Amino acid sequence: MHRVFVQATNGPGLYEITRGLARWLDAEGATEGVLTLHIRHTSASLLIQENADPSVQHDLLGFLDRLAPPADDPRMAWMTHRSEGADDMPAHVKAAFLPSSLSIPVIGGRMVLGTWQGVFVVEHRRQPHRRDIAAFFR
Repeated sequence: MHRVFVQATNGPGLYEITRGLARWLDAEGATEGVLTLHIRHTSASLLIQENADPSVQHDLLGFLDRLAPPADDPRMAWMTHRSEGADDMPAHVKAAFLPSSLSIPVIGGRMVLGTWQGVFVVEHRRQPHRRDIAAFFR
């Protein structure tokens, strides 16, 4: 079974999609197998990360901003891809370091995630977007 999930974003952040995935697996009668997810964009990512303490997400986004500041930052003058804005190339850099696909075991109809783990779309662009996540369960 497969489906495309659409996640609206409103600027940089982690957008949790765990509940929507769990509802879909339940509705489809998923029992045991592997859930594969793939985000169909080059300036956003997928991530399994802590979903209990928001400071984790804050610090992770801060790290990514230090890793790849906007292209209009003087330290990033070497960047040449600027046609889609100062945040575009840094978004591609961030996406290169984070996964675009995830594989999650499913046992007894539930994703095998740790107590404090959730599945997130990580938006790297400043503007709102609609991100497509292809999901496949087998």
